[in-house]
Amino acid sequence: MTYVVTEPCIRCRYTDCVEVCPVDCFHGGPNFLVIDPVECIDCAVCVAECPVDAIYPDDEVPASQSHYLELNARLAQEWPVINRREEPPADADDWADVTAKADELRER
Repeated sequence: MTYVVTEPCIRCRYTDCVEVCPVDCFHGGPNFLVIDPVECIDCAVCVAECPVDAIYPDDEVPASQSHYLELNARLAQEWPVINRREEPPADADDWADVTAKADELRER
């Protein structure tokens, strides 16, 4: 099993989860984080640290978010590893409660 970052992370990109991860499985893009399913050790410590509840075990990802399984795996191969906490975007709090923001995802 692996964990998956889903839509609530878009434009928030809080990195509290990265700080507690014991392995280098998080990768960071311009406004989103992903988890590399090969590197994830299924420890679950990141789940409780996510302030927007964006991280799920792969077998509990909501059906409407299932495409994030593939997206995490693909973008983990393209984006650099992030292994320490970074400041979130200045407007992250404004996006924390927005529910439909898939169109905001920037891959580059």
